[in-house]
Amino acid sequence: MHDGITLSWKQGRIVKTLVLHFPDPAATQRFGRRLGQALFPGAVVGLIGQLGAGKTYLVRAVAEGLGVADSRVVGSPTFVLIQEYQGRLPLYHFDTYRLKSPGEFADLGVHEYFEDQGVCMIEWADRVPDLLPSERLDIRLEVVGDTARRATLEAHGLAYERLLDHLQE
Repeated sequence: MHDGITLSWKQGRIVKTLVLHFPDPAATQRFGRRLGQALFPGAVVGLIGQLGAGKTYLVRAVAEGLGVADSRVVGSPTFVLIQEYQGRLPLYHFDTYRLKSPGEFADLGVHEYFEDQGVCMIEWADRVPDLLPSERLDIRLEVVGDTARRATLEAHGLAYERLLDHLQE
């Protein structure tokens, strides 16, 4: 279920937003698979949400959509900071939760990953906003019930606006 696409003015530009409601983990998983199938080489997705909001769960579903052979290996990279998985496109899964500064994120060589032809998914993206590409998809996950989540997707750039249009269909 979705509320539709809205347009808003943020930081001097129009931002396209799509709000989705997931009543249970199965709905989150279906969405993640669909997102993974729709992502393109060089895509960057910032994930924002409190502990337990479902960020890693969503990445696991995206991995399934990207054709990662065994998505069960996808876990939180909190202690290793980055995990790489092979699928239709390489999946680079970052976690900035334990970093002491944005500079530590830059030291991981993230810009090289951003320029690669894989898909970058960054948990706790709100901790490193100035280091993220200006063109990306941000997904804010919110707990709205025991198993229910609300996802607010913000498209930054034309490719991501088109992605939102596709995901709304």
